[in-house]
Amino acid sequence: MRHRVIGRTLGRRAEHRLAMLHNLVTELFSRERITTTEAKAREARRMAEQIITKGKAGTLHARRQVLRVVKDGAVVSKLFDDLAPRYAERSGGYTRIIRLLPRNGDAAPMALLELVE
Repeated sequence: MRHRVIGRTLGRRAEHRLAMLHNLVTELFSRERITTTEAKAREARRMAEQIITKGKAGTLHARRQVLRVVKDGAVVSKLFDDLAPRYAERSGGYTRIIRLLPRNGDAAPMALLELVE
């Protein structure tokens, strides 16, 4: 039973899953849009929304918490200097998921995860 279990396992062990999600979120902030499977996009969205909210705080503690997830210093600087002020007036909903056609090889449902304007 899945009572009170939050999140998807995505068929991976915890370490691999977290590393994959950290990489997805880093690329999302770097490129501002990524194409991935729907399930991965939903999980990355949860993490990205939390990180943008921490970026809006702008404190040293928030920066250190973000650095635990986003390992690239340039992306963290972009988050705090460019992205956080962009979403200063929003209280949530910083990303959007757009469904795409299934992938050719295995017919996996694909999605575009992007930051809203």
